[in-house]
Amino acid sequence: MTIAQNRVEAMATDDLLATSKRRELIEHLFHGLFLLSAFIGVLSVCTIGFFLIKESVAAVEFAGVSEILFGLEWLPPALYGIAPMIVGTLLSTAVAIAIGVPVGLLTAIFLAEIAPEWLVKYMRPAIELLAGIPSVVYGFFGLVVIVPLIEQLFGVPSGATVLAGSIVLAVMILPTVIAVSDTSIRALPKQYKEGSLALGASHIYTIFKVLLPAARSGILTGIILGIARAIGETMAIIMVMGNAPAMPNSILESARSLTANIALEMSYATGVHASALYATGVVLLLFVMLLNGTLMFLNRERVK
Repeated sequence: MTIAQNRVEAMATDDLLATSKRRELIEHLFHGLFLLSAFIGVLSVCTIGFFLIKESVAAVEFAGVSEILFGLEWLPPALYGIAPMIVGTLLSTAVAIAIGVPVGLLTAIFLAEIAPEWLVKYMRPAIELLAGIPSVVYGFFGLVVIVPLIEQLFGVPSGATVLAGSIVLAVMILPTVIAVSDTSIRALPKQYKEGSLALGASHIYTIFKVLLPAARSGILTGIILGIARAIGETMAIIMVMGNAPAMPNSILESARSLTANIALEMSYATGVHASALYATGVVLLLFVMLLNGTLMFLNRERVK
């Protein structure tokens, strides 16, 4: 009987050891998979950056960095100044953020803290549906509705202006800002809200003085993602912003964005012209890197 018990215990011990080894092997496999995924992501970014920089060398040698970045005229094959496109991109994005972020943040607060659940059940899918609408549909809507409306309201010859592009971009970034901000507010511990209310604070005071500061990191992430979406948008901007490669003096004038400049001319560009368009892509990549760096800095300051 003792010998049989010893055998059973030995077999159980062997099974435990085998199970432990299998678990360790699975752990190592998944660690390797995660590491490989991270490496592929970083390698992809580095490869894209290297390709853009390599292809833009010819334009830099021909015109120089200062002429490309600060030149006021885009007239290939002689002049390759993208300053008007940079201003057009930043101006349209800034106006879009000024319109879209307050609306998106207030909507997220309404969904997370004020709206009844039966209403949230219908509103959230409707908002998420906005993210799935193709850019060309937004552009068509802007071309048919927003552009004529701007012509009527402001009496301009053409409603295809920076303002039209900004309004379309503001609508396009709403799903990102709302979804991320809503999730960030809902993820806060219930004790934050309960403690504030227990101390006598009102619901609105608690939202703006307790919950929003606590959810700052997630809200900033949503805003940065919205800005990146606005900067990188192409099709809708091409349809509603006029695409004039000239410096805009106001939001009621036509302008061309960096992405539109690439999309409109890359199909027939050759030589230095094509290289200048790749240089435009480098500027876009730098903008995105700057946005990510800003987000990391703000989150680091929040941690401190």
